[in-house]
Parts: sequence; structure tokens; C-alpha cells
Amino acid sequence: MERAKQEALEYMEQRSDLLFDMSDRIWEHPQVGFTEHYAAQLFSETLEKEGFTVERGVGDIPTSVVGTFGSGGPVIGFLGEFDALPGLSQEAGLAEKKPLVKDGPGHGCGHNLLGTGAFAAALGLKHYLEVNHRPGTVKFFACPAEEGGSGKGFMARAGVFNGLDAAFTWHPGTVNSAATESTMANYQVCYHFYGTSSHAAMSPELGRSALDALELMNNGVQYLREHIPTNTRVHYAITNAGGNAPGIVQAYAEGLYLMRAPQLPQVKELYERVNRIAQGAAMMTDTRVEIEFIKACSNTVLNTELLKLMQKNMEQLPPVQYDEDDLAFACALQATNPVGHAYFDTLAADVTDPAEKARLEADKDSPIHGVVMPYPPERQGFVSSDVGDVSWVCPLAQINGTTMPADTAMHTWQMVSVGKSPMAKKGMLFAGRVMAACGIDCLEDPDILRRAKEEKDRRTGGRSYDPPIPPEVMPRIPKENA
Repeated sequence: MERAKQEALEYMEQRSDLLFDMSDRIWEHPQVGFTEHYAAQLFSETLEKEGFTVERGVGDIPTSVVGTFGSGGPVIGFLGEFDALPGLSQEAGLAEKKPLVKDGPGHGCGHNLLGTGAFAAALGLKHYLEVNHRPGTVKFFACPAEEGGSGKGFMARAGVFNGLDAAFTWHPGTVNSAATESTMANYQVCYHFYGTSSHAAMSPELGRSALDALELMNNGVQYLREHIPTNTRVHYAITNAGGNAPGIVQAYAEGLYLMRAPQLPQVKELYERVNRIAQGAAMMTDTRVEIEFIKACSNTVLNTELLKLMQKNMEQLPPVQYDEDDLAFACALQATNPVGHAYFDTLAADVTDPAEKARLEADKDSPIHGVVMPYPPERQGFVSSDVGDVSWVCPLAQINGTTMPADTAMHTWQMVSVGKSPMAKKGMLFAGRVMAACGIDCLEDPDILRRAKEEKDRRTGGRSYDPPIPPEVMPRIPKENA
């Protein structure tokens, strides 16, 4: 089996031209959540050419795509993303901020790499099934709108991930490590306040200010912060302040809120308290508030069985080799954001073995962290991802893969700049090979999947997936893209 596994991973190297071209083309056509028509079409066409059966528009989302190959069990899924971020347009390969399009979108979270790397894993596992005439099914999920849209949440609610025995994914980053941080559950909600306009000087008594109501709500939430658990988060943005004429009492205003907590019931309680503050603000100003539930994410259910499988394969695969050009560009880009080695240091701080500490110390000052970090302890993270919803449907594991210079922050122009570089593509292919290797291991050893399923049941208390997005809430797809 090891020779067959190695042959499948070598096949992925042979397809690198296809994979690197796909990643570059998605980078060159950045589109934000629910509008990723270019990437969706590219994945659809490529999946069909590679022999997958393709479903488009699953989960009531036009830009979602599922590719399936094989038959019977086990059924192994790979999760890809491809949405960009607004306002992060940037020329590739530069160590200075230089937008390609003013205020245009850019791949500031590396999803051009993420989606293509997951597709690479599906391609490798498909090849393994074909060459070795093995039963089993590989599914690739092109998942839209991870950034603020919870595309996987809507897909999970529609049952798109049902039937999977396991799912694997990854995320571009600054280290190679197993993702043992649980993401937070969240709700995203828009509060629309409706008042009455009037001349602010001649007849202010006739006006009812929606902006006053929104500001009172925001102030109320500030007071709330003292009385909620320290591991919860509440963020907001004023998305409509009611116009730019101070002489007119604002008849409309709106604020967008994002609430996070380690578990869904905590987010629900927080949501109910924020709602009461909004309703109170409306009462105080004699205005009206409408509460629009936009989307939600579940917290991630970690799975040690699959995470350690990913760790094993990361350690067994040959490490990525970086050349002088990779290192030189990394140094130049790193100089624009010299923040030290915070994340690397956080993971290294847990290491006690002297040999491991020495290995990490030798890599610490490298501009690219190419080593595989030791398996980290579980932590509660503070970010959210719709990957969490899939983890409630089936056992799931994720890794971080080195695709950018040490301590480059995500959601920055620096990450966009590095997105087409050879170093990023090398890390993408490494992550794809890790995921494919895990899929092959699951095919060959059904006990892995049995243990992973038993662990998921233990961690969830046997509870089935309960979608946090209400059934009446639909994806917020722009009308011109519906």
C-alpha cells in the first residue's frame, strides 16, 4: 500500500502545472462571497474534465459546486474555499502596497490557494481509487462565502455534507501545524432602525432620530461588555448613518453586529440580550427596529483521531524546499510588517522535548517557517469559520500550511502579494498531498474512521447537527448575482 500511496502523491506533483495555473487564475479574478462566478465555473469545468460528476448551485447558492468520483464507501470529502476580501487589491510579488484596482477585492486570506489545494487532494485520491481499483468515493466541495457569508452553514443546513465519513481541509498560514484550536460560534445580525425625518432646526420636535436609536444601542452594548463572559466577543459597524445632512433628522440608520462565543447556546443568549438593548433603544427614541438575522457559524468539534493522522502525514512527507528567490522575497515582504514570531513562539512554547526545542530554535529566525510544528495542545481560538458546521455533520480535521513569510498577518495586502509566489504554491501542494495521504489512509484502514466517528459522538454527546441558521433565512446574495 505504501508504494501505491507514494505513486498517488507523485501523480499530484505531475499535475502541478494545472494546479498552479488554477490558483493563479482565481487570484487574478478575485470575487467576494456569493459572487465568485469565475472560480465556480473554473472548478466546475476542471472537475468535469478530470472525470468528476459535478453538481452546481447546491444549498441554494449559485456559486457552490460539488464534484464526486467513485462509488460505495468510505466517502471522503475535501473542503475548498475561493472567495476574496473587499478592499485588498494588490499587485503580486511586490514588497510595497500597490493596489491593482482602487478599493477592489483581493485574496487576503489565501483562498485561491485553499480551494486549489483541496482540489489537489481530491485529484490525488481519485487517482488512487482509479489505479488501484478500490471502492470508495471522493467528494470535492467548492464552498463560497466563508468570509462573512457562512456558505458551508447554508450548505450543511441543506444536507450537502450528509453521508461523509470524514472531511479534510487546510488553511494557508505561516506555519505547518495541526489546527487544534476550536473556532468560535457566531451570529451576524443587522439592526435596522426606522424613525421620522424633520427639519432639525425648525421642527425638531416632529422628528424621531433613527441614528439616535442606533447610537443608544451601541452605547448599551458597551455597558453589556462588562457583564458577559470574557471569552465572548461583540463587534459592530455602522453601515448606514442616515445620510450626510445634519440639518435633517435621520429617518433610517443601521448597524451590523457580529457576536461570538465558544458554544452556540452562549451566542444565542448573547443575541437575545443584544436584541433587548436594540428594542430598548427604539423605545427610548420612539423609533422602530427590525432585526435581520444574516448568518451563523457553529463552533468546531475537534477530532484528535483525524488531527493526529494529519500530523503523521505532515511529518512523513518530504519537507518543502525553498530556494534563494523564495527566501529573498520573504525577507523583503517580512520587512514591511516586522512583528516578530508571535504565532511560532506560541506553538513552540508548549514544547518540552530538548531535541524538538533545538529543531524549532534552528528554524525560528528563518523568513519562512518550513518545519512541521509538533502536535499542539487543544486551545479555544477566537476566530470563527463555517468549517465548524461541517465538523458537526462528520468527523473533520484541518491543518495550517506555510504559504507566506513568518508572521505575515492574514487579511492584509502582504498576503495578497504573496498569493501567486512559488513559495505559496509549494506550500499549497504540500497541504494537498497531506490531505490526499490522509484520505488514502482512511480508505486502507477503516478503523481510523470508526474511531473518528466514536470521538465525534463523545465530543458532541451524541447530538446531531442542529443548523444555527434559521430555515427562513436565505443566503444574502446580491440581486445582480442571484
